[in-house]
Amino acid sequence: MTSPRRPLMALALLALATAAPAMSLREFRTLEAAGKEGPNYASYYLVGVLEGLREAADTVQRAGQKPPFCVAGRRLEPSMARSLFQGELARNAQLYEADMPVQLVLSAALQSAYRCSP
Repeated sequence: MTSPRRPLMALALLALATAAPAMSLREFRTLEAAGKEGPNYASYYLVGVLEGLREAADTVQRAGQKPPFCVAGRRLEPSMARSLFQGELARNAQLYEADMPVQLVLSAALQSAYRCSP
């Protein structure tokens, strides 16, 4: 039996996580260009964003609400974060400005690639 506080606690943690300052596309590009390890650090960041977005969607679904994207048994691995991100930027470059958060781009990519059934 789940406690009635559990969904509230999950939503509170989600709100706290989203309150943290997000990395902008400009900051991401700067990180990516920072020396020999820059691309690796940028990839790790994208993996973290992907995992956070997936956990947030799972939390919303467990609370009985419609998640922003649905994996539903399809393949979604951390190694796919960069290709999803770059694909979204390539398809919709005119939509994104340098000060927009990386999470916005990756979230849109996930919503496009993993649409929920009606």
